[in-house]
Amino acid sequence: MTKDEEPDPKTVSRLDDGVEPGVWRYVQAKRAKVLIDAEDYFAAMQRAMLNARYRIFLVGWDFDTRIHLDQGRRWYERPFKKGYPRRLGAFFAWMVRHNKTLEIRILKWSFGVFKFTFRGSMWWDLLRWFRHRRIDFKFDTAHPVGCSHHQKIAVLDNSLAVCGGIDMTARRWDTSEHRENDPRRKTPSGFEYMPWHDASMMMEGDVSDAISDLARDRWIRAGGKPLVPLKAPDESLWPDELEPDFENVEVGIARTRAKYRDWEAVREIETLFVQHIKRAKKFIYAESQYFASQAIAEAIIERMEEDDPPEVLIVHPASADGWLESQAMDHTRAEIVRCIEEVDEQHCFSIWCPRNGDTDIYVHAKIMIVDDEVLRIGSANMNNRSMGLDSECDIFIDATREGNEHAAEAIRRIRLTLLAEHTGLDIDAIAQMLDVHETMAATIDQLAKTDGRRLCRYHPPDLNEVEETIAQSGILDPEDPEDLFEPFAKDGPFSNGSRLGRIRRKVKRIWGK
Repeated sequence: MTKDEEPDPKTVSRLDDGVEPGVWRYVQAKRAKVLIDAEDYFAAMQRAMLNARYRIFLVGWDFDTRIHLDQGRRWYERPFKKGYPRRLGAFFAWMVRHNKTLEIRILKWSFGVFKFTFRGSMWWDLLRWFRHRRIDFKFDTAHPVGCSHHQKIAVLDNSLAVCGGIDMTARRWDTSEHRENDPRRKTPSGFEYMPWHDASMMMEGDVSDAISDLARDRWIRAGGKPLVPLKAPDESLWPDELEPDFENVEVGIARTRAKYRDWEAVREIETLFVQHIKRAKKFIYAESQYFASQAIAEAIIERMEEDDPPEVLIVHPASADGWLESQAMDHTRAEIVRCIEEVDEQHCFSIWCPRNGDTDIYVHAKIMIVDDEVLRIGSANMNNRSMGLDSECDIFIDATREGNEHAAEAIRRIRLTLLAEHTGLDIDAIAQMLDVHETMAATIDQLAKTDGRRLCRYHPPDLNEVEETIAQSGILDPEDPEDLFEPFAKDGPFSNGSRLGRIRRKVKRIWGK
């Protein structure tokens, strides 16, 4: 474990500029698989890490050594004499003891150090790791005050990479059934938590080398010593039983990074979001933990004002996780949705919250599918922080690019899989209903009265004066790090000069809301 140091600017790698607006790089993936929900993600990662020979590189918002990657399995379901420990911290120590060529590098957002106070046994893991020179754990402080390191990426031997919304931490594991009461869904401290929906993508091939460049650059910025680039081994790390969604496909990568020290700001993800919203012809299906971005909202409003707008459907948690997060995001969401509904004369926009029985399912996934042509997945939410404050990484597959035409059917199947999961149907059934009802919203409306898994339409609540002030100011979800210290200078997302501001004033005049 190393202590944070001020990096020497001469040693900080200078990644090249993007290849086009909104895109850092295009690279090839030999295989790619969308892993929906952490049961499948943790299982696939454990199998892949057991195959790694040289370097396991994990970069994330949070990390907890106390979790079990096979958390969902009963003792009698696990293979006997598997030979390795269950706890993640002990598992990593076991791997470096049994593989003399393996190193493990872990980079975690610095704010999480305060959580360690309540993770007593994790301190023990870090002390045990300290004597292993080939395990290095660092906290990332290389960002402006108030910003965070939010990427969730992993690279194994420069051969296999993962990018998405899932951290290797507590309160992430769940199955795609999202049962109301699942005794397996507990924190390492033994506390139960709500059903949790999430997603990441596993990739093999040249894309791993690009993600490795991004991870090593972040490592150096955080004060780590430069890591020697690896050449991918001939042997594949891909889990044998994992069926890929895509083969021989081009993948695009986009980033967010705030301006800090002499490092320029990067807002590729925001640009890409707006581009994807503008190109939609038929529909946009999205999942996001938050919906509070001014840029995204105004791009959607522009589409809703057209004569023939696309359907825009967002799957979203009923409320943000935590009091501060709900103050930051829920009130702004209500105001933004009211503005969109004001111009949405053809009722093409809708937000839906997943439930199972009487229990809300929390949405942590960050996914967008456009016309079954574009699939994007990553760490960025639809909020201002992900557009300009926090370090983020998204990847996407565009089936309209030359050589990617074969990806369209797989993208469609992923959308159907997600809709089927949220509605409790199988893929064939949801596909048939979509053919009958034409739009996703009309289809979901037919299923909203079921008792099991379902999607419930979101209606913005009325806000009191304090809640309106928080939403208007953007004080807890600013667009720029400097706005953290002058939160009312720009009047937030509803400023006088913004499209949102003009529509909101119209709503207030007409409805008094």
